[in-house]
Amino acid sequence: MKNNHTLIIGGGIVGATLALKLAQAKMPVTLIDARPARDESTWQDVLSKRDARVYALSLASINLLTDIGVWQKIVASERKADYSQMQVWQLNGMGELLFGESRDENVEPEILGSMVEPAVIEHALWQRLHDQDVSDYLTVMAGQKVVNMDWLGADKGYRVTLDDGTIIDAALVVGADGRGSFVRQQAGIELDTLDYNQTAICCAIQTEKPHQATARQAMLPTGTLALLPLADITDVDKANPQHWQSIVWTLPRNQALALIDEEDRFVADKLAAASNYELGAIRQIESIASFPLAAQQAKRYVADNLVLIGDAAHGVHPLAGQGLNLGMLDVKVLSEQLAHDFTRSGGTRSGSNQTLRTYERLRRPHNSLMMHSFSALNWLFAGSLAQMRPVQQIRNEGMYRVGKIKPLMRLFAKQASGV
Repeated sequence: MKNNHTLIIGGGIVGATLALKLAQAKMPVTLIDARPARDESTWQDVLSKRDARVYALSLASINLLTDIGVWQKIVASERKADYSQMQVWQLNGMGELLFGESRDENVEPEILGSMVEPAVIEHALWQRLHDQDVSDYLTVMAGQKVVNMDWLGADKGYRVTLDDGTIIDAALVVGADGRGSFVRQQAGIELDTLDYNQTAICCAIQTEKPHQATARQAMLPTGTLALLPLADITDVDKANPQHWQSIVWTLPRNQALALIDEEDRFVADKLAAASNYELGAIRQIESIASFPLAAQQAKRYVADNLVLIGDAAHGVHPLAGQGLNLGMLDVKVLSEQLAHDFTRSGGTRSGSNQTLRTYERLRRPHNSLMMHSFSALNWLFAGSLAQMRPVQQIRNEGMYRVGKIKPLMRLFAKQASGV
């Protein structure tokens, strides 16, 4: 019988989600996670601290996590912050866009998505990966790194060697190992890259005014400033809810690196001023960090017996918070294609070249469009050209007119939800 085993390299959110989808379809799969395994005690220690980072999960991502039995665990943890509105504005113009506003104050607004800390999602996935109903089809190997990949031909697939000498044969290798993907490099797949010469400052803040379940993004001449709702994790927070938020503040690289060296209170005051005190003063600030911004796209998503998903395939500007959601859409499309292949062959194969090319055709153009759209938005609002009077006038008029067209606003909101 032909080898029908799938090996996923990379145990982050995207890789683990795909592993569960395939195991639920009764497809043999092994998940390799380079990070050491954590026991429940270690997880609880990690979760006891508020993470400044947060993922803006779209409805499509939430639906996928629900399908694999993970979202239910996140809900039970009470570590999510749903948002029912998105507000986008520019401080030096008349344009403002408000998505999800309710016309009837007596009607509960529908959520547009949910903000969840990375560790909360990862913990729920870790719990689900060890549930009995998927154990017959799923093997998880943590604390292991791939050191070699040998292609044995289309009929046999890959022979993969781990750092402890373990050898795994797989009909299909899935690269879910992030921006610096070892799998992508081993396959000889090149990248298109774009360095924005920007750095994002990330932190958690407690504001004077509540966020009111609204995700906010200010389009500033220096870059975007996102204020994203965070879950309330302490009893004190829950008694006075909706005051904690995650910040992603994009700045020119030199300016960001200089600011990150200042005292926390100085950073907080600068941040409040940059937001035009939209939510009042900043009472507390925690976990200040920074990361450089660049976009990248693999020139190919597939090769013989190999496919890339998530950040291994693409990385976008964080201004719309869609990076993880694009990866989750990769999972949805790839899992559907592989399951169809597996069923059609009577369980003897999955991941034929035709199937992989179909996945690439469905996902790469969409991801490329999103990457270039985010780059264009960044150019439209930040940098020297963006501050020229004709560009400002076009931008202001465009935002004003779009904000007046309700069907178009609903379409944008639907696109952001991914459903």
